[in-house]
Amino acid sequence: MSRGQAERLMPMLEEMLAQAGHAWRDLAAIGVGTGPGNFTGIRIAVSAARGLSLALGVPAIGVSGFDILARGAEAPALLMLPAPRDHVHAARLLEGGALSPPRHMAREAALALAEAEGLIPLGPEAVHDAAAIAGIAAQRFASGTTAERPRPLYIRKADAAPPRERPLRILP
Repeated sequence: MSRGQAERLMPMLEEMLAQAGHAWRDLAAIGVGTGPGNFTGIRIAVSAARGLSLALGVPAIGVSGFDILARGAEAPALLMLPAPRDHVHAARLLEGGALSPPRHMAREAALALAEAEGLIPLGPEAVHDAAAIAGIAAQRFASGTTAERPRPLYIRKADAAPPRERPLRILP
């Protein structure tokens, strides 16, 4: 959706629960994709998950696109998620499953980095998969690793910027 996500989200979730024969009170935890991705979409999703978490008294569990891409992958690898203008968001998958801090870079530069460092390049592919987010969140919930509240994973600054003009001066 290009517009109206915030207004449509809660009714859509209620419809989804009803179709599955469930209600809000049936939820034990809430999984949410944290990005990287569309700034507005991520903010809306994380805010809604945190609000529902508080209202329902259940944990909200954040899952990044890197978490999804890393599932089943072996280190050393370079995980790449698509970004605008032939760029990627890239992070190294290290031994033990840890991730390096992600970076925004040209796709060709990421592939060159992977080759130079002997990393297996994985991606770039979109991984905004609700089933994968739910699966990882369920694993974290079952293992008790739900203490940290989800927050958006922003790797680069927003394309939108505040106006550069000086605000009008209000006269006394």
